[in-house]
Amino acid sequence: MKNIQTLNATVLEKRAAISAVIIISAYIGVQMISDISSLQIVSIFGTALDAGTFIYPFSFTLRDVVQKKMGKENARLLIICAAVINLFMALCFYFISLLPYDQNAGGSDLWIRVLTPVWRITIASIVAEVFSELLDTEVYSWWVEKVTKRHQWARVVVSNGFSVPLDSLLFVFIAFFGTMPIDAVWQIFLGNVILKMLVTILSIPMIYLVKDSNGTV
Repeated sequence: MKNIQTLNATVLEKRAAISAVIIISAYIGVQMISDISSLQIVSIFGTALDAGTFIYPFSFTLRDVVQKKMGKENARLLIICAAVINLFMALCFYFISLLPYDQNAGGSDLWIRVLTPVWRITIASIVAEVFSELLDTEVYSWWVEKVTKRHQWARVVVSNGFSVPLDSLLFVFIAFFGTMPIDAVWQIFLGNVILKMLVTILSIPMIYLVKDSNGTV
């Protein structure tokens, strides 16, 4: 009986480790893809948006999943690690852009033109990510500890409802303030918030994919 219990515990630990790796990988992946995508500004229904807006909101819900599965402190640590990775990625892209490319071997200045960091946008992305994700962590904790542990969709909507506007405000004003009319900056902000909240709604089912640290779904 003891051997069976030990085996079951080992299996559960292995499953928990696998799910943790998948969640963390997804979070880092979404962060990196959205930061690269943010280098492109697109127009949707006449509103200018950074392309990262389409995928970045998933990171807020993935952060909620991380906190549900691994706790508040690990969620905070992951946020900082993601910021460091994104900054390192930008520095790597910048370093590569300084190297001479071999046109005979297929090298091209197209890579430089596409992936060389626009530092103001890069810094705006990282700063907005860190502060908004940390706020998301605190709001999520407050909701679970002070309001209710039921209705998990609500904790996602409420925490994202605070973090999305902060993320959009910081990113838009750091990246674009002074480079265009203030009305245009506010238009970008509003478009960001609306689209990110729509994506938040689509991401809600993710919170039900894992059990919390107590084994409760």
